[in-house]
Amino acid sequence: MRLDDAVINIQNLRLRTYIGFNPDELEKKQDVVINVVIAYGAVGACDTDEETRALDYKVITKQMIDHVEQGRFRLLEKLAADLLDIAMSSAMVTRASVTVDKPHALRFADSVSLTLSASQH
Repeated sequence: MRLDDAVINIQNLRLRTYIGFNPDELEKKQDVVINVVIAYGAVGACDTDEETRALDYKVITKQMIDHVEQGRFRLLEKLAADLLDIAMSSAMVTRASVTVDKPHALRFADSVSLTLSASQH
């Protein structure tokens, strides 16, 4: 049997940061909701049951939390790109996708979201 990549889903990570460029957005933190999908070759982890052979999603999540909470972002694109860089930083990762939602960004919408994806070649 040939295993495909394992896929880790980090769902609805709710954080607060400075996001936007309007005057009121520059003065107070806003909610963002982050969803991350990370694929990696998990054959070693499946064969050995050793945590050192698995991708440590807690480390990745902590890096994302620190980056978002300490940062200031004008655009969703920049925030999503930064988070995608963090998700792709391990050599184990084959592909990743990050979606950032900005709740209440538009008056008649629940949120506005942006998704970026990348893969190792």
